Amino acid sequence: MQIKEIKGIGEKTERVFQRAGINQVEDLLTYYPRFYDTFEEPVLVSELQCDYTAAVYATVVREPIIRRVRKLTILQAFLRDDQGNGFVATWFNAPFLKSKLPLGSKFVFRGLVKEKNAGFVMDQPKIFGMQEYQRKMGEMQPVYPLVSGLTNLMVQKSVKQAFSLLAIDETLPLALLDEYQLLGRKEALYQIHYPTKNEEMAQARKRLVFEEFFTFIHHLRRLKNQDVKISNCHRLDEPQEVRQLIDSLPYRLTNAQLRTWNEILNDFQSDHVMNRLVQGDVGSGKTIVAILSLLTVALNGEQGALMAPTEVLARQHYESINGLLEEHHIPCETVILVGSMTAKEKREAYEKITSGTVQIVIGTHALIQEKVQYQNLALVITDEQHRFGVRQRETFSLKGMNPHIMVMSATPIPRTLAIIMYGDLDISVIDELPANRSPIANCVVGKDYRPNAYDFMQKQIRMGRQVYVICPTVEFTEAVEGENVIEYAEKLRKIMPPSINVAYLHGRMKASEKNEIMERFSENQIQILVSTTVVEVGVNVPNATVMMVENAERFGLAQLHQLRGRVGRGEHQSYCIFLNGSGKKDATERLNILNQSNDGFFIASEDLRLRGPGDFFGVRQSGDYEFRLGDVMNDATILKMASDAWNKIDNEEIKVSEIEWELLNHEQLDQINI
Repeated sequence: MQIKEIKGIGEKTERVFQRAGINQVEDLLTYYPRFYDTFEEPVLVSELQCDYTAAVYATVVREPIIRRVRKLTILQAFLRDDQGNGFVATWFNAPFLKSKLPLGSKFVFRGLVKEKNAGFVMDQPKIFGMQEYQRKMGEMQPVYPLVSGLTNLMVQKSVKQAFSLLAIDETLPLALLDEYQLLGRKEALYQIHYPTKNEEMAQARKRLVFEEFFTFIHHLRRLKNQDVKISNCHRLDEPQEVRQLIDSLPYRLTNAQLRTWNEILNDFQSDHVMNRLVQGDVGSGKTIVAILSLLTVALNGEQGALMAPTEVLARQHYESINGLLEEHHIPCETVILVGSMTAKEKREAYEKITSGTVQIVIGTHALIQEKVQYQNLALVITDEQHRFGVRQRETFSLKGMNPHIMVMSATPIPRTLAIIMYGDLDISVIDELPANRSPIANCVVGKDYRPNAYDFMQKQIRMGRQVYVICPTVEFTEAVEGENVIEYAEKLRKIMPPSINVAYLHGRMKASEKNEIMERFSENQIQILVSTTVVEVGVNVPNATVMMVENAERFGLAQLHQLRGRVGRGEHQSYCIFLNGSGKKDATERLNILNQSNDGFFIASEDLRLRGPGDFFGVRQSGDYEFRLGDVMNDATILKMASDAWNKIDNEEIKVSEIEWELLNHEQLDQINI
């Protein structure tokens, strides 16, 4: 049923919904709230925290004033709570409110709290009488992710209509609902949009996350069962040139790298096709293992392909491999294939791949397009697997005659979770760092440290270095209170000298724009890059020595460690500044774990232990696993439950009817991008 079937949605509004990924009425049901606006007990001014929404019962102590700045009309009211502590409320282009705020009147003011001139300011607060506010207390209003032109009210109204228009069928076997005490699908969907209390929302979310994980695991197990039966038709010997390359490298491979390499060689010689995850911490040396694998394939007279998540990273791999081939006089031909190439360049690349004149192919998603025909593809490597879909990996493997599959991931999730998440793959872990890697110097600080941090950045830039600044959001939004990329970049441009070039990067930008920014940063044309976590899978910029993470408390430790891996890649000492925007002691204690260890797997385990179920809706906590609701780290308990459920069905401990089994086998995985 098309979205325009919803009352009040015309052609123009339909296009707005489509930009948000809502094309069918059914899509509204799984367009989940980002968070819930909960009306909590009013607090005193002494209890306010900057960058958080709060309500204060306060008296108007001076007549409100109106100022005009350019085209803005600014209304300011001066307020005091019952303890005599004051703050200022500010509204823009709302002069009519002045008459509603007579001297001595008392209201509940609710809004986002900011700090200005050593005092608190509340921007655009809503005004309630005390009785009115008390009636609202405890309500949970869904707040949805929005695009330009789409309002929260529009989504709320449309979702309500969707429930009245659609029949919602059950998608999980009834035996599972009983065994794991899960809500029915219809009830869960309704409660995720309209909970009356946190417990209802938690139960709804548990059911929907379980379904995401269970469906994913079901498909992985089916892939695993299919792969076990596939014979190895690409038996590959270790060429002499590869052994000589290992011996002549300017560094010695770690024991973990050598162990992983031997496991890959054994796979190349085994009776069955290789399906292997190579999991290693940032900087552990996964790339050289991938290069050795590609060279082995090439020198055995077959083709190998490496697919990277970004063009910039693909080009870096291409240049790195060509440099090694040239330096060690290894007779292999390579080609790169990325989306920004001209039609002529692509045609030439296609011809080389089809004819077999190149043995090593490096690229992005362009490698799995229909036009790309390989002559004898024997190995497929995907870099940072969590950026690619399971179906994409399947598509890639069909480009050859059952090629070996290798997946590289720097996401440090504990082995128990990795076994579940990558259920169709054997796992190798590179758990040592090369001896030449200098530890990153870390510090956890509060907001008052910012001026010192800015001075330190300038000092490093004067020495020729570069800086990353990470913010939790792209632009200001009430959904996530904290620093945002666009405003922060503008603020830094005003603070930093004109000689320092500040730019920003975020996931909503076009691929060509992102590539251009990253290339300019790689070439030191940009000295400070303000970004969201899109740089987590970025490029190798050895000259970047400083990373500051704003509102670090809003990220999982595993993700902060992943981000930290963007610095410390060169010969210079590198630094990471984690800024705790909340000022809360428990957040500082959690962040201090990053001071104690540079071991990503230890940090991921500690993160899991400390956070438990974590925040239900907020900044993605553990990489970019793009389940709609589920988060591998936050929801580890539900992930294990879903795995346990699949095993019980497979072992016939839980009985599933033929109809239910058929439904599971036809369940689509396209919306889960892992």
